[in-house]
Amino acid sequence: MSEVDFVFVSGDAYVDHASFASALLGRLLEANGYTVAILPQPDWKNVEEFRKFGRPRLGFLVSAGAMDSMVSNYTANNKPRSEDVYAHGGVAGHRPDRALITYISKIREAYKGVNILIGGIEASLRRTSHYDYWSNTVRRSILLDSKADLLMYGMGEHSILEIAAKLREGIPAKAIRGVRGTVWYTSKQDELPNYRRWDEKIVGQKMSFPCSTRESVAIMLPSYAEISKNTPESKQLFAESYLVQEQNTDAINGHRLIEPVDARFIVQEPASLPLTTQEFDAIYELPFTRRWHPMYDAPAENGKTGIPALSEVQFSLVSSRGCFGACSFCAITFHQGRRIQARSHESLIKEAKVITENPDFKGYIHDVGGPTANFRHDACKFQKERGACPNKDCMGTNPCKNVNVTHTEYVELLRKLRALPKVKKVFIRSGIRFDYLMMDKDKSFFKELVEHHISGQLKVAPEHVSNKVLRLMRKSNHELYEKFAAEYAEWNKKLGKKQYLVPYYICSHPGAGLSEAIEVALYLKKTGFVPDQVQDFYPTPGSLSTCMYWTGLNPRNRLENGEFEKVYVARGAHERRLQRALLQFNRRENWPLVKEALEKAGRRDLIKVLLR
Repeated sequence: MSEVDFVFVSGDAYVDHASFASALLGRLLEANGYTVAILPQPDWKNVEEFRKFGRPRLGFLVSAGAMDSMVSNYTANNKPRSEDVYAHGGVAGHRPDRALITYISKIREAYKGVNILIGGIEASLRRTSHYDYWSNTVRRSILLDSKADLLMYGMGEHSILEIAAKLREGIPAKAIRGVRGTVWYTSKQDELPNYRRWDEKIVGQKMSFPCSTRESVAIMLPSYAEISKNTPESKQLFAESYLVQEQNTDAINGHRLIEPVDARFIVQEPASLPLTTQEFDAIYELPFTRRWHPMYDAPAENGKTGIPALSEVQFSLVSSRGCFGACSFCAITFHQGRRIQARSHESLIKEAKVITENPDFKGYIHDVGGPTANFRHDACKFQKERGACPNKDCMGTNPCKNVNVTHTEYVELLRKLRALPKVKKVFIRSGIRFDYLMMDKDKSFFKELVEHHISGQLKVAPEHVSNKVLRLMRKSNHELYEKFAAEYAEWNKKLGKKQYLVPYYICSHPGAGLSEAIEVALYLKKTGFVPDQVQDFYPTPGSLSTCMYWTGLNPRNRLENGEFEKVYVARGAHERRLQRALLQFNRRENWPLVKEALEKAGRRDLIKVLLR
């Protein structure tokens, strides 16, 4: 092969499996007549690495990998990670910080004027100006900082094929306009679509459904200069900008967005339309080998072989995408959206049969799910025509009355998978929304979940105990979790099972101070369960919680005076350590911190309660 159409540069090692973007998009392009070379985890210090496959005919596709490179390389407390599950042998250090910027710098050095397109989670969640936790600043769109020509956000199957066709026609990447799921830039104001300012209302009009994003007016966001300062006024505008962006993530009712940055304009096209079931099936039935590249069979520098991330998905089935739960700390709303896309039973059974033929298969399907395992259809009957409501949550503390609560189709799918030859057990390991489960009056799924789909313990995510914090997280209240836990215990008793709940908690989330952490500690003391692991809140780009962390404001709650609700934020490593220690009060090494936290909170009376 003398010349390839695309060179795909990835921050991940190469695994030919649909759960890995370079494989999925590479196979999709291949199936549509394009040639693709994969350059996984190149040595970013050596320009010759980027010349391995020559100059591609159509362009470079660049991704930081399955995770934002800064999240991949650093913990929530900004400490370097000791391993990288997407690297050979799990060895850390093969992915640069700010990978997109670093990779593109070398590509530009290697080939002047070549088309460069960026995508993946790092590009998607940094597509407009965003708060960057690692520098504690607001950074510009990664499209500008990386000097790429075009950015693809969200799940890229539709957009990448449309872009590839335009590149094949001879249109330069930086001149491509109007493709859903993309962001482009211009310095020419006359190139912009018709727009209104973010704080202006369209006189005499209300949003009507269905809304054609192609014909609707664009929205001009506050400028980078206005939102990037560390001042109360600038943070208020940052929160206003975030709110408009979150309200326009849906493919049906979302508007184009424009953000002025210095002398240029960033233009975000509406999101790509969700995959149809037929499209979803076809993509996952492409001829993946389902294994890592043979070069990883040799031992890495730590003596280990392979790619650890494959073990998490090798015997699992991806049944859906999207999540209408929209937790504040999760960026799925910004990346996959709130609409649910689901594969057919036939496609999933076909893949399960392929899994059972793997010589390493022991009879256990590890998971059948997605971002939320028990979401297999749109939240309500209106979303197909209207999209997800811009100003209303489906779930959370006050679930919408229109939510269609049923697990019937999912139960049928699981029964079919359990009946397959060679299958001993089908587990559900991706997240279960217990609030949605509790809303279902038909208890068939609850019963079968306990009876067939748990391997001794069920991991769930109540996240906190304080209802004030849970409201900010857009989670259900604590009382519902207690009802779920009681019903779970009752089902285990009825079925003669000894299976346990393993709840996850987040400390130092915006809104959570020492008094809220004490509330969690007292609950854990009462129940007798203290978690081995506690997640420190991580302010990653693209989430509502990160907006709260930077601004101290909740843009989803505008008060009568027009201002946003103020939110307490735990800043600094020491307070975060205090909150973590409270949630793990039983560890003797934490006792000095627990005592300090109780004294600071004026609760010396609890020292003997927790420390004994």
